[in-house]
This record gives sequence, structure tokens and C-alpha cells, in this order.
Amino acid sequence: MRYTQKHLLAIEGLHPPEIASLLDLAENYVLLNRSGKTQRDLLRGRTLINLFFEDSTRTRTSFELAGKRLGADVINMSVSTSSVNKGETLLDTAATLNAMNCDLLVARHAESGAPNLLAQKVEAAVINAGDGTHEHPTQALLDALTIRRRCGRLESLTVAICGDVLHSRVARSNIHLLTTMGSRVRVVGPPTLMPAEVADLGVSVFHDMARGLAGADVVMMLRLQRERMAGGLVPSAREYFRFFGLDAEKLRHARPDAIIMHPGPMNRGVEIDSEVADDPERSVIREQVEMGVAVRMAVLDTLSKWTGRNV
Repeated sequence: MRYTQKHLLAIEGLHPPEIASLLDLAENYVLLNRSGKTQRDLLRGRTLINLFFEDSTRTRTSFELAGKRLGADVINMSVSTSSVNKGETLLDTAATLNAMNCDLLVARHAESGAPNLLAQKVEAAVINAGDGTHEHPTQALLDALTIRRRCGRLESLTVAICGDVLHSRVARSNIHLLTTMGSRVRVVGPPTLMPAEVADLGVSVFHDMARGLAGADVVMMLRLQRERMAGGLVPSAREYFRFFGLDAEKLRHARPDAIIMHPGPMNRGVEIDSEVADDPERSVIREQVEMGVAVRMAVLDTLSKWTGRNV
């Protein structure tokens, strides 16, 4: 079963063959990118618009590079200087985008569900680049590709997702993807940063790093998202690092060959120590960035077939 939906709004609800087809195609793009043959004509004549209502240099640049490597015309809309700041609604923006006849729309928004609303109102194929605390599907795909390349599989792995799970759309997308693909997922963090319903997602919940990391194949750290916190959810950064920051001592509880991941940007000395973040043997944080471009090329390639335009 190939991925045959017009949009990519969430990982939740996808079937294993759909996920595998995107990862397999992304694997081909990893090889293509490494060969130096980075420019293709696949999306020549197509328009890709990056519509980011939230700042994200890493994700936006990755989509921009992916689009350009496939030959698309890429437009980055700066929301801070656009009509949105002058009172234009999301639906007004959708009508404007429709008039531009864009083919692919990458949307990032602070409100959960905003990309879904856009998908109902525009003709373009919409890719969710992160919406509120809901999902970030391409991040989960690039994380899965990184894990599969390093560990050789996704099924039967023990993955510990640690830190600010409450505010993390990355955690939610990864939980949906990894459990769907047969991994055993643990979430580790303080009770104040753990969603009340998280156990219903098929994960094991731990509030102690030593127990949560015991025997883990993959340790995925999450950024402490202070900008989304109302206050009082965590003590000082120093205390947070003492109990929940990843350092060499806590990492010893995981398997000796466990890999270390982080979606970025990192708060060094808060959720992760520089010694483990920069470990040349076990850290795959830089590899995640490389996989991000390949995954987004695969997603753009796949969705371009469903935009209804013949170029």
C-alpha cells in the first residue's frame, strides 16, 4: 500500500505500509543527495509555498532545500510582514493562496488544526510542518528513517522519549509512528510535563530517568518548551537537568549501543549535556538533519502526484 492521500496532516491513522513507502522513497533521496546529484526536474513548473506562522529555521530551510532540489519554484511567505499581521484571517489567506494556484503548501501554525483547516479550503496539497501541540509528521518520519538506518529496523525496538512530552507535537507524532511500526515506546519526564491521557496512546510512562532508560535502544530527548508553559511546571533549569537532563551517567542505563536523538534546537545543559549530544559514535542528531531533507523530498514527490495539475 503506497501513500495515496492528497495531504500529510498527521501520522495518526496511517497504516504501516503507507509509512514504509514514504521511508523507502526517502532512502532513495538520501542516496541521491549523497551522490551530489541534487537537482531534478520532478517538480519543474510546480510552486511550493512555505507558510510559517511560527519561527522554525530548521524545518523551513529543510523544506526549501527539498523543494529546490526537486526543481520546484519555492516561495517563503514571511507572516510577520504579511497581511496576516494586519488582521487577515486564516480563511482570507487560504483564498489568496488559491488565487496564486500553488501546488504544494507547507504550513506551520501555533494553533492545533490550522493546517487541517487550510487543507479544506485550498486546492494545493497541504503538509503540516507543526501545529500547536498536535503533530509534526515529517519530523516523526525523519526520526524513523534515522532509527531504521542505524538500527536496521523499527519493530521490537525500545524507544524512550524523554522530557517535555506535554507540549511536544514531535512526541505525539513519534508515538503514533513508532507504536504503529511495532516499537515499544516509553515516555519519561516529570508528572507536570506529562499529558494526562498519554498512557492511552499505548506507551509506558516513567517519572524516573534510570527506570525509563533501562535497556533502551533509542533515547530521544525533547526540548523544554518554556514559551508554551504557563509557569510553575518545572523548577529551575539546573534542577530540571539534575533529574531529567541526559548526561553520561543517566545514559549508562540504556543499552551500550543506544543512539541519542534530539529534534532541535537543543538547550544544552537543560535537557541534554554537550558530552552526549556531540558523541561521535552514539549521537545521530546531525544525521537527523540530513534525513530531514530526504524525507521532505519524498513527501513533496509523493504529494505532487495528487495536486490535480499536469505539468
